[in-house]
Amino acid sequence: ASAGRPPTLLLQPRSDHLCCHLAMAVRLIPAIPLGDSLYLTAPLEAPCAPCPEALWGLNASRQEQRLLSWLKEQAPASSCHLKCLQILKGLRDVRGRRLPEPLCSQWGQVLSSYVLKTALFSLLLRGPLEAWDERFLVERLEELVLFLRDCLRKQVLMHLFLGNAALPEALALPRFLKEAAPVNLLAPFDGPTLDLAARLLLDTWNQAPRVVGACSGPRHRWWAPAPCR
Repeated sequence: ASAGRPPTLLLQPRSDHLCCHLAMAVRLIPAIPLGDSLYLTAPLEAPCAPCPEALWGLNASRQEQRLLSWLKEQAPASSCHLKCLQILKGLRDVRGRRLPEPLCSQWGQVLSSYVLKTALFSLLLRGPLEAWDERFLVERLEELVLFLRDCLRKQVLMHLFLGNAALPEALALPRFLKEAAPVNLLAPFDGPTLDLAARLLLDTWNQAPRVVGACSGPRHRWWAPAPCR
């Protein structure tokens, strides 16, 4: 394993195995079980923040699935929230491929999939969920972009499950999650990095019509809105 990266286990077929010669690489991520299907996991990449010992993440995949199931029950059958997340990830990736290093890496770290997902969930929990019907796809996508831009400018996006009193009781979260100190997901990044990410995000959105149209298909009429500032 290289420095700062989890070790990788390489599984190879036996030399006398005739029908299959596929190899598989499995990344081994150190984890500490906390109970209730929660884990502390080591970072996949070496972080640039000054306190690496504090950067183990909380893996709450089971709780996220419960929240998604709850949202599916409450939201319209044709809700576009998952499609908005998919399109926003696509916009991030397309823009990232056009950025030089180290800006490309910083862009991907600031707008990680977890940050995008947290921003989406935060908006959904504000309601009303009826506003996420598929016919409002463009409006909700723009709202998500502007919400994330504001978070970057304010340098604050709070962890969804740690100390969040706004979560539905139906999720039955462990008590220690509810009583935990809130955590700002953007705290590891400095102000100039977040300001630059906010400007790039807005610029990406203002140039997005063709990308969004390609992702969402012909059912959604895309118009060129007034540029967001």
